[in-house]
Amino acid sequence: MGTYLNPGNNGFAEIRNDIYVDKSGLISLINQTINTPRCLTCISRPRRFGKSFAAKMLCAYYDKTCDSSTLFQDLEIAQNRELNSSYQQHLNHYDVLYLDMTYVKLFSDNFEKLVPYIQTKITEELSAAYPELATSNELPTTMIRTTELTGNKFVMIIDEWDAPIRETPAVQKVYLEFLRTLFKGSATTDKIFAAVYMTGILPIKKDGTESAISDFWEYSMLDPGDFQSYVGFTESEVEQLCHKYQLCFAEAKRWYDGYVFDKTSSIYNPYSIMKAIIMKKFKSYWRMSSAADALETYISCDYDGLFKAVLALLGGLSVPVDTSCFGNDITSIRNKDDVLTLLIHLGYLAYHDMDETVRIPNEEIRNEFAKTICEIKSTDAIKRLQESRQLIQDTIRMDSDAVAAQIEKIHTTMTDPLHYNNEQSLRSVIHIAYYSYPEYYMKFEELPSGNGYADVVYLPKKASPMPALIIELKWNQSADGAIAQIKNRQYFSALKDYGGDILLVGINYNKNAKSNSRKHTCIIEKL
Repeated sequence: MGTYLNPGNNGFAEIRNDIYVDKSGLISLINQTINTPRCLTCISRPRRFGKSFAAKMLCAYYDKTCDSSTLFQDLEIAQNRELNSSYQQHLNHYDVLYLDMTYVKLFSDNFEKLVPYIQTKITEELSAAYPELATSNELPTTMIRTTELTGNKFVMIIDEWDAPIRETPAVQKVYLEFLRTLFKGSATTDKIFAAVYMTGILPIKKDGTESAISDFWEYSMLDPGDFQSYVGFTESEVEQLCHKYQLCFAEAKRWYDGYVFDKTSSIYNPYSIMKAIIMKKFKSYWRMSSAADALETYISCDYDGLFKAVLALLGGLSVPVDTSCFGNDITSIRNKDDVLTLLIHLGYLAYHDMDETVRIPNEEIRNEFAKTICEIKSTDAIKRLQESRQLIQDTIRMDSDAVAAQIEKIHTTMTDPLHYNNEQSLRSVIHIAYYSYPEYYMKFEELPSGNGYADVVYLPKKASPMPALIIELKWNQSADGAIAQIKNRQYFSALKDYGGDILLVGINYNKNAKSNSRKHTCIIEKL
């Protein structure tokens, strides 16, 4: 057992000892590619979406120096009759080369000496495993000689393959050239690899008009293909976890659902689900990961229309995006579409392929956007933040005229994305106007209560002295009617255990078809 050659199955054994969701079906997809023209697979996912778990599972399955049958015997890959023949054929059958690039960073002078370090260490471990091996100064040649000596090819697994490009851009050219020598062309690939599995955050770097390693089959957050159910946890998996660990499934869905693909309607952030199970609490765990560090950097970029698009996203709207020109790196961001595409790959936005739009997937990410905007120092962001905070204060003071005026202003300035006229339009305006709510509140939409659903409810956080807000929205009716509906249907019954003040907020707007103007009215009452 080595560090990079045949690392064994201890990593996967530790995963199996904890709360575990069976994702072993992924193995069958890789088995289908073995010794075929599709043997090179690159999977890109955001941080905290289980990439390393999958890599360790594949190491345990393919590594010929260990017996992993007991680790897999109760999992789908072994239990499913259709998959069983493939499972038995490839189980612990190959020399595995495993590179965790975040680990390699520690020993390669922050990637500055990346390529010579990798070549030296792999050659040393191959030489130790096969003393009769005639090594070469060229790693591909040494690997070809190894396959000739052993009679079988390698399975190579590279976890976080793009970390050197993201963290030390200066090594990009040398690193990509090294990968080319391994993976581009049949002269080496056909002789060395049964299969290659790479994971990263970004898709493979584009080099001019072509990707640097064009023979890989890529599966990303834009198009995960057959791997989409392995992007995160599926809805049925989360529902089973919630039942087993006595968590509210509806709350889990509100907080962590929202990544949608053509064959899988609901994908959940696995890291946050696991944290919620362990901590027995629903909240944003995103900020506890390094993924949160980048958001402010990118949405504060001074690109035309970007801040307005972010506000529309906060309002619950979908925003069109052109993903075709993104260069798959973080150094060549040129416009709003590049920022939005990058945020898809980072997990901050969910992409809808059918209409080429993005939206904020869930409450966890919406919280992160709202908090981050509060930290941006641009003039427009500061002005919007001040207005949002003032709106909350005007609502608490029950200044209905000021509330109506600000809602009307937001509705007018956001005319383009809010081109339709109904209560959903007004709800989006409310979300945009009150976007600073995470400083004081938790937000609930269409909260079941009394005889129906309250449109929007802001419930104070435990440390907040604010009153709860129940907001009912109307279009071409009246603010009085909105207040009457809250009372008649007893929407406040959902807050019966809340001990503080409750404000009822009724908001209506009337559309003048001739002038295209919107007249907003508001009534606020204390329950």
